[in-house]
Amino acid sequence: MNYFIDLFSPETARAFEQSKRDVSGFRISRKTYIENQKIGPGDKFICYATRLQRFVGVLEVTSKYFTDETPLFQKENDPFVLRFNIKPLVWLPLEKAIPVHEDFVWSNLSFTKGLTKDSNRWTYMVFSSPRAWPKSDCEFLEKTLVEQSQKLVEYKFSEDDEKKLKSPKIRLAGKKEVSVSVPEDEESTAEEQESAPVSEERESIKVQAKLAEIGEKLGLKIWLPRNDRAGVLESWKPKENVLLEDLPFSFDDVTLRTIKNIDVLWIQGRTIVRAFEVEGTTSIYSGILRMADLLSLLPNIEIKIHIVAPDNRRNEVFKQISRPVFAVMEKGPLSELCSYIPYDSIYELAKEKRLENMKDTIVDELAEYSEE
Repeated sequence: MNYFIDLFSPETARAFEQSKRDVSGFRISRKTYIENQKIGPGDKFICYATRLQRFVGVLEVTSKYFTDETPLFQKENDPFVLRFNIKPLVWLPLEKAIPVHEDFVWSNLSFTKGLTKDSNRWTYMVFSSPRAWPKSDCEFLEKTLVEQSQKLVEYKFSEDDEKKLKSPKIRLAGKKEVSVSVPEDEESTAEEQESAPVSEERESIKVQAKLAEIGEKLGLKIWLPRNDRAGVLESWKPKENVLLEDLPFSFDDVTLRTIKNIDVLWIQGRTIVRAFEVEGTTSIYSGILRMADLLSLLPNIEIKIHIVAPDNRRNEVFKQISRPVFAVMEKGPLSELCSYIPYDSIYELAKEKRLENMKDTIVDELAEYSEE
């Protein structure tokens, strides 16, 4: 028996509470991960409410995964179509869910103890699900949640919590409601970005090189913007004909100019397999805008898109992806189409010795989507 994190937004947590509580769903992109982890009957999900940062329940898996596109909780276009039958062992209303910042929780979890409570260095643990969690942590959380289901201590919402519960939504014309984010503070100014440490700029180039190297080992052709090539080629030495000199597409000039400026493209034949924007020091918004432009210019082509950035920019990536302007795209909300991948995951994947025998779908195991 293994434990995995299961993420709920406050809205889906409340909807689950009012449902039969017999099914939990995940994005189809997690299929490879679920198969590799062999998640099945007897495993348990520790449930966590995003934004509020509270542990809300424990679910026992009672079936193998299956695919069902029937909307859960009356939600149209539900992206969580890869599902398990489950049995709730504990489920708490949000007002009684246990905040991760409570002293007795914070000091006992392996990834928070020793950190100050204003640190976000632990949040990588709660940005995708399902995800395997340390057994000792989960046994502690299960015991704590069971005890709370008997005591039902109330943890009042702070003023900040109340604001998070009122996360703005917009309704697409004749379609579903979508959560959006309106960042209060813009990112650094152009002047500040220009003065970013040289070491950070170099690291973003190294990550571009790692992405190119991984794509090459997966048997794909690589496109890099002309201005980035000299820096990337200091770290990556491609085989002949791997780095493309020209794009093999007959798109219009506007589309081609957009595509040529994306940080890394993996290409197979005449198809863009995946597109990556590496946002180490530049404005995250500009990279996301290029991705949105790409999808808008090529609405009939399926392209996997990813924002790659350091851990400390994870929250900002999700805020920018969830802007209202990106919620009304023809292909659907950008928050459901564009994923975040941390630098560390790219470095780890580059070390994989069997890449030549893998498919590009290995990247989906690294991808994290907004769970708002």
